[in-house]
Amino acid sequence: MKITQLVILFNYKKIVLGILISLFLFIMSFQINSSLLIILLRSFGSLIILNILASIVASYILYDKSDLYEPNDLREFADWEKIENAVVIHASFDPLSGKLEEKYPKINFTVCDIYGNRHEHESGIEVSKKVFPPNPREIRISPDTLPFENESQDVILAVTALHEILDNQKRVLFFKEAKRILKKGGLIIISEQFRDITNFIFFNIGAFHFLSQKEWKESISPAEMKIIESKKITPFANMLILKKD
Repeated sequence: MKITQLVILFNYKKIVLGILISLFLFIMSFQINSSLLIILLRSFGSLIILNILASIVASYILYDKSDLYEPNDLREFADWEKIENAVVIHASFDPLSGKLEEKYPKINFTVCDIYGNRHEHESGIEVSKKVFPPNPREIRISPDTLPFENESQDVILAVTALHEILDNQKRVLFFKEAKRILKKGGLIIISEQFRDITNFIFFNIGAFHFLSQKEWKESISPAEMKIIESKKITPFANMLILKKD
């Protein structure tokens, strides 16, 4: 429930605004005589409340109830006992790297925070960092210039982070840089919400912040990396696994 609480904290202004609009519509419905308008106002107000509740439930299923931040189902793609170097990328929110370091103590993890992401200046970020303290070895990166040597990394892991690269050209350059630093046969493992019907239903206009599957493929294509797996990991999130040939 920790992450869902943080989601509510980050979006409390939108939630409060939605509740106030809904209350206003219900109050207005008692001031008019038209049966049709009464039904419309109350229906619209109810839909706003239902959408708020649905987004909170969906956040709980996505972040706290699933294995989104528990990468347990990756052994078929990578032998974690043989991995030497791995990069973990996040966007000012890191519930993952500590678990990975504890689970795989022999791997040299480099934890990277994407510089310039939208969470940096949000009021809830300080609370978030208290709940999930930043990794002491964390570095900040520009996504179009990764500070690693050529063919030095075995795996790049990014969970709900890369959609924060808002500029399309920088996103294209990120995948080119990722290919440069990966060893032959190296993997990029991406978990993201897509801009699809399910996320529109539960997150409404918030789904516009995510990328469509087509946009992900267009960003990856210039790097000439092969998508070896694309699958749903929750009703709201997908996993893409890319391999450097």
